[in-house]
Formats: sequence, structure tokens, C-alpha cells
Amino acid sequence: MKFFIDTADIGEIKEAQSFGILDGVTTNPSLVAKTGRNYKTVIEEICEICRGPISAEVLSVDYDGMMKEAREWQKVGQNIVVKIPLTEDGIKAVVACTAEGIKTNVTLCFSANQALLVAKAGATYVSPFVGRLDDIGQNGLDVIRDIRQIYSNYNFRTEILVASVRNPIHLLDAAKVGADVSTIPLTVLKQLVRHPLTDIGLAKFVEDSKKIPKS
Repeated sequence: MKFFIDTADIGEIKEAQSFGILDGVTTNPSLVAKTGRNYKTVIEEICEICRGPISAEVLSVDYDGMMKEAREWQKVGQNIVVKIPLTEDGIKAVVACTAEGIKTNVTLCFSANQALLVAKAGATYVSPFVGRLDDIGQNGLDVIRDIRQIYSNYNFRTEILVASVRNPIHLLDAAKVGADVSTIPLTVLKQLVRHPLTDIGLAKFVEDSKKIPKS
């Protein structure tokens, strides 16, 4: 499974990059707004830090606007993946982007039927939101499981990028059902390292090491 970090905070991206296992970055207008900085400037800086796929979202909701922005984002960096909302105009834009060789990440996916449309359109990634589905009483991982089965049935090349990951259990379950990518906050990435028995074991090793003769 590939690990992307979901943030627009440059400090967080640098810290995640320092682990040596970061594969890419996803952003959105809400995350960039929290930084109080210019959208394009933030994305350009992220591209300098991470050489993997960088998802930059369009702000337009109409087809023409999406296509204009997609072409502009494509000029920013070769690793840019244009993030497009899952709407009728969005699907049309994905088809057009695919024809032009522009990589896409379709966001705000909440059902397997939507994901099927995304794959038919030729998107590079589809981003189902597991946490938001859980919030309304649906099992988000059931949707991931259904998408994986459908994509496997027809050998679709669109990668399943699990988004709205709230905790390590979300990531573990997504990995078990065969999702291709999980995009996670830095807090969740750090939680993956931790286990109380690891802490106890390490403390014992450190304490015992003090008992070893120096010569």
C-alpha cells in the first residue's frame, strides 16, 4: 500500500518525508485555507519537497472551468494529479483529462456505483471517504470492499485511494481489503509506530543496557 499524507502544512510534509516511506501528498482548498497562503505557492513548494504524486484540487464546478484549471495545474509540475469532484461535469472533465494525458484524482466518492463511473472515465485515482461515511452510520470500509471487488472483476486501472482516514484501524482495514493507497494525517502516521508493548520493551532494553559491563 502507498502512503500519502493529507495536508497542506509544509512542516508536516517535511516531517512525514523524513520517515522515508512517504509516497505522495493530497491537498484540498480547506487544507490550504488553513495555511493562510496562496494556493499555487503552497502546491509549488510541496512539489519541491515530495517527488511523488501531488493532488491539487480544482476550484471550479463547471466543465470548462475544471479543464482550464487542470491544464494550468499540469504546468506546475509533472507529478501533479488534478483533483476533480465527483459530479456530472467532473466525470466529463476526467474523460477529457485522461485523453490529454492529465492524471486525475476524483474526490468526494461515497458509493461503489460512483467509483464504477470514475473507473469508466479513466481516472488515475478514486478517493472514497471512509470517515465521513462512518459519521452518517454507514460502514465506510464496506464501500472500499465493494469497489475493490468491482475493479478486480473488470481489471480497471484506477487506483483506490482511501481518504478521510481517522485512525489506524481505518488504514489497517483498507490494507486488508486491498486498497492501493491511503492518504492519512500526520497524527495517524505517527500512531502506526506506537504500541504499548513496544514502549515497555524499549524501556527494558534501555535499562538492561546500563547493566552491561563497559569492558
